[in-house]
Amino acid sequence: MNWERIEGNWKQLGGRALEKWGKLSHDDFDVVAGRREILVGKIQERYGIAKDEADAHVSAWQHSVTEDWFKTEA
Repeated sequence: MNWERIEGNWKQLGGRALEKWGKLSHDDFDVVAGRREILVGKIQERYGIAKDEADAHVSAWQHSVTEDWFKTEA
C-alpha cells in the first residue's frame, strides 16, 4: 500500500495502528496525522528503539495494509 493512501485515510486506519503500537496514545496519533516520519519518531520514542528499527516496523505495517481496511460497513 502506498503511504499517500494511508495518510489520506489516517483517521480510518488509526484504530488498526493503535492495535499495532499500543504504547502510542490517541494524542500521538493526532499529532502523527498520517505523516510517516512523525510516526517513526513516535514509535522510536515510545518503544526506545533505533530509528532504523522503528522505520522497519512501519514499513512492515505499511505492507500489511490491504484494501479491505478501507471498506466501511453499511
